[in-house]
Amino acid sequence: MFGKISDDVWKFTGCSDKSNVYFIDSAKKIIIDTGNRTDREHLKNFLGRAIDFEKIDVVVFTHLHYDHCGNFDLFPNAEMYASSDEITAFKNNPDDTVLDAVVAEKFSSVYLKPLPAEFLGLKVVETPGHTSGSVCLWYEKDKILFTGDTLFGNKMQGRVDLPTSMPDEMKNSIMRLIEIPYKVIAPGHDY
Repeated sequence: MFGKISDDVWKFTGCSDKSNVYFIDSAKKIIIDTGNRTDREHLKNFLGRAIDFEKIDVVVFTHLHYDHCGNFDLFPNAEMYASSDEITAFKNNPDDTVLDAVVAEKFSSVYLKPLPAEFLGLKVVETPGHTSGSVCLWYEKDKILFTGDTLFGNKMQGRVDLPTSMPDEMKNSIMRLIEIPYKVIAPGHDY
């Protein structure tokens, strides 16, 4: 449920759908994805013991489905980032982007900043497929590849049958990831 995957990276796995939230303890305190809202109390009880949510500087979303952005409001002082394509999809159709009308409504108050190509020790890899604006994050320092729902630990790729999916792009996105010399895949879910 909660543990370290490197000296400065922590992982929380939710109970409901095995959604992962990652914490990078570096010069800036970074959260990657915020998990499913149904796991909110577990997240507060476990990850909340290790970190002060108010001291998180940055939240990065691999994409904006409800099980990845559901607990955004636990981090009140963080700047929030997503890819430009994901931000555009959300502006055009929040419900289809988030896949949950209640979470989409709550999330509409968030000011999202577009991710630059490199950011706080993370290289952003655009991986459209699961969603039009999906990204993976390469943390070269620890050779960790945060893959969202593009690629899972068992080398299974993410779904491409959702409203903002781009099935024709998934193969190219997977091929981009194969080029990265990762040692650890840190997926969006532990399936």
